[in-house]
Amino acid sequence: MRFEEYRDYDAVGLAALIAAKSVSESEVLDAALSRLDAVNPKLNAVINVLADEARAAIRNGLPQGPLRGVPFLIKDLGVMVRGTASGGGSRLLKHSPPAPEDSALVTAYRKAGLVIFGKTNTPEFGMAATTEPAAYGVTRNPWNPDRTCGGSSGGAAVAVAAGILPAAHGSDGGGSIRIPSSCCGLFGLKPSRGRVSAAPLGDAWSGFSINHALTHSVRDSAALLDAACHPVEGDSYWLPPPQTPFLSEVGRAPGKLRIGYMPFNLLGYEIEAPVAAATADAARLCESLGHIVTEAKIDTDFQAATDAANLIVSASASAMFDRIAALRQKPVHPDELESLPWMVYQQGKAASGTDVMAAFATKNDFTLAVGRAFESADVLLLPTLGRVPVPVGELSIAHVTSSEAYGEALYRFINTQAFNISGNPAMSVPLGMSPEGLPIGVQFVGRLGDEATLFRLAAQLEQAAPWAKRRPPEIN
Repeated sequence: MRFEEYRDYDAVGLAALIAAKSVSESEVLDAALSRLDAVNPKLNAVINVLADEARAAIRNGLPQGPLRGVPFLIKDLGVMVRGTASGGGSRLLKHSPPAPEDSALVTAYRKAGLVIFGKTNTPEFGMAATTEPAAYGVTRNPWNPDRTCGGSSGGAAVAVAAGILPAAHGSDGGGSIRIPSSCCGLFGLKPSRGRVSAAPLGDAWSGFSINHALTHSVRDSAALLDAACHPVEGDSYWLPPPQTPFLSEVGRAPGKLRIGYMPFNLLGYEIEAPVAAATADAARLCESLGHIVTEAKIDTDFQAATDAANLIVSASASAMFDRIAALRQKPVHPDELESLPWMVYQQGKAASGTDVMAAFATKNDFTLAVGRAFESADVLLLPTLGRVPVPVGELSIAHVTSSEAYGEALYRFINTQAFNISGNPAMSVPLGMSPEGLPIGVQFVGRLGDEATLFRLAAQLEQAAPWAKRRPPEIN
């Protein structure tokens, strides 16, 4: 299968070709591996190639799932792939033993027929909005290798944007699907809290982080969420599967939606002009499609919610590092971590139980405030990021000297974390381009559990302003 043909199909389209026997599973995998060989040395998206395992899975017979034979990549953080180590973007885990079993999500992906052929790069423990881990090196944005690809699902985003495959697994604890989707011109949906099981590892960052995917097409995202949204007994958070498949929502009319327009950074920082223009254009596009767009705000203290969330994440990360130390019977030392994760570790250790419980109370109040915003709106519209993709190195976490200064720079860039705190589904839609040719995503947020409305709206936007043929310059 030639690359020129392969790149024109999304995952659902490839599965249909395979089901019709127009092409074999092995031919499709070979096309993915060939593209990987051609571009990965320049981009560093995939840090563990599992070609032999993928070929063995095909030889042994794939399940008759809806995505049978489609090549797929797993982010090297937060989920287990049996027989492979999870590096988490860190020197600390670089020599970890192989996982004895698949996570529930990976089991679901295999049942759907996906062929896992590698793992993608991520910043250390997902603690950055860029993908530049000291352990594995910088992942380069194919639109401009000197600009960030975003993070923490940066390797996944670059693999999809560069045409290695049509869709890849990612996770989102503060924007980590939406940020790289915006930077790389992809569709990225963060599902509702509890939509995708985190078993057996448990909920990352106390439920702020959730797994899903980065895709070119809206229907691929829906099909992958259908495959993934099966709760496991004992999950801390869970939502039942939808009564109708998410894939069936793609192409269904969304109706006349009330869209709450919030063209600003939630923490009050300035929005760069190209991002502001793309967000305003998206609002006008929604109006032209018959939706009612009115300016909105959420009546709450975003800074207090952010501070509370970061304390909860610090405590969660600190407990994780202590577990790693106990398992290896050796303390974690500062020279084993990049500077920001080490700071997070120390902040978590210094927090009292009372501090953490007060932070959860603030989080709960914030979640209620976000919920009240949907009394007068069906969907919220706001920028995904405050800036176009920043230069590589500008938000590196390797040598942070001030967590306060880093935090200000980070929140000038991202505009996503609020909906990890509240748990609402949120998507970055690749509707904009900057004058210098960098992608700009626009964020839409739905009610808790209402991914269906987001999929309907996204499919309508995809038809009205198609982005599938918009591709980065050929990598030299």
